[in-house]
Amino acid sequence: MRKLFNKVKALRSTRDRGASAVEYGLMVAAIAAVIAVLVFTLGATIKDKFQTTCDTIAGTICDDGTPANP
Repeated sequence: MRKLFNKVKALRSTRDRGASAVEYGLMVAAIAAVIAVLVFTLGATIKDKFQTTCDTIAGTICDDGTPANP
């Protein structure tokens, strides 16, 4: 009887570890999805802000290097 109890206990603990791994995988996937959404949502806005700053500091259009006021 003791052997059977130990086998059931060992089997249950392996299932728990598998469930934990699946849960961690789902959390990683959710975090990656949130990061992807933020990058696509805020990417253009941040790029525009950096471009404006670059243009102001350098006095040129930074993409092609031509002067803003020739």
